[in-house]
Order: sequence, then C-alpha cells, then structure tokens
Amino acid sequence: QVQLVESGGGLVQAGGSLRLSCAASGRAFTSYALGWFRQSPGKEREIVGAVSRTGGGTYYADSVKGRFTISRDNAKNTLYLQMNSLKPEDTAVYYCAATTLYISPTAEKYDYWGQGTQVTVSS
Repeated sequence: QVQLVESGGGLVQAGGSLRLSCAASGRAFTSYALGWFRQSPGKEREIVGAVSRTGGGTYYADSVKGRFTISRDNAKNTLYLQMNSLKPEDTAVYYCAATTLYISPTAEKYDYWGQGTQVTVSS
C-alpha cells in the first residue's frame, strides 16, 4: 500500500500560480503511476494529469494543457502539480492518486487516494 498526502492548495487570484505537492509513504514509490484529479461541487471527479513510474510519460486534460505541469521526484517520493494562469473554473478539491497500472485518465483505475486539498481561484 501507499499513503498519499496533498498540500499546497489555497486561494489565488485569476492568472496566478500554485504548486501542489503529494507526499507518498509506504510501498516503493516507483511501483506506481500517479495522477492528479479534481472535483468541484455538483461535478464528477475528473483527471487533471498523470505521470508514469519513471516520469517519462505524461497525460493532461485538454482544459489544462499548456497551463499545468505534472512531475515527480522519485528520490523524494513526491508528486507535483505546477498550476499557472489559473482560472476561476479551476476551483476544486484536488486529489492525488496512485495506480499499479500504466497512466490512465480514468479514476476507477486508481487504487490509492489522498484526502484532497482545496484550490480556490477568485475572479
């Protein structure tokens, strides 16, 4: 198993930036592909981005391409999400997740989840 803890959320004005972190503990970090998801009230949880075990492969939702960057530091057992040019529609609870499968945009493929961190973008 792996335990995931997100941090770095907060309130930011539109056009601003935030960096989310997800610290992992437990089973070998490199055993997992990782993803960032988000969920806002009344909406389903959606993929933001995902990264392969080595960091060499990535996936992004169309809505965040060119603005967000997902990365991982396997030496520090940490996943990151750099978010630039934030928009009010990016407001959501952001979750990191881990899967033993290859990177996937599908939440059901992920076995382990963090508790989430709130990101609020004001207009």
